[in-house]
Amino acid sequence: MQDEAYRAFHKSLIPTLQQELIGVRVPQVRTLAKALAGTQEAEAFLNDLPHRFYEENLLHAIWLSAEKDFDRALSGIERFLPYVDNWAVCDAFSPKVFAKHPQEVLACIRRWLSSSETYTIRFGVDMLMQFYLEDCFFPEQLRWVGEITSDEYYVNMARAWYYATALAKQQSAALSYLLENRLDVWTHNKSIQKAIESYRISPELKAFLRTRKR
Repeated sequence: MQDEAYRAFHKSLIPTLQQELIGVRVPQVRTLAKALAGTQEAEAFLNDLPHRFYEENLLHAIWLSAEKDFDRALSGIERFLPYVDNWAVCDAFSPKVFAKHPQEVLACIRRWLSSSETYTIRFGVDMLMQFYLEDCFFPEQLRWVGEITSDEYYVNMARAWYYATALAKQQSAALSYLLENRLDVWTHNKSIQKAIESYRISPELKAFLRTRKR
């Protein structure tokens, strides 16, 4: 399934990647994941860490996201997170079973956000963005993300995406928080930039946000 042209292009997008890159497009990896799901080969693969290739880590994240048993999904993710070294694998996680266990996951998120590992923090922010900006939202979560202190680009970009998404889904609370100027200048301005680029933000709010850059 290797595509050499795609390999060269994709490699340029993942500067932190430490693994080898084959060059397989994501839809093909997902097709392979679906075909092998539940097999003995898949089970053996999930227990065989670390992997050699980026695509293997991507496959691993896709399988963990599809796991329907909460305890298995959570324990698998906890075991795998230390091996995640790039934004693409980190952002591939979407464990649907987490939506059924909001309180248990929220306790884990607090721990992930306080990690010293770049992609563990980013994963925690991603989970807040995916599962806690609707029915399970409460304003204190905005402060949790705001209190993260990091010089890592991929942490602060995740924080900016979180606030931009919060402005779309929890406008009143998110706007109130941003107007308090609690964030570092880069994350504050990047959050506004991403919100202005979003189709989910009204023209009126975009116009106002342009006046609030620092």
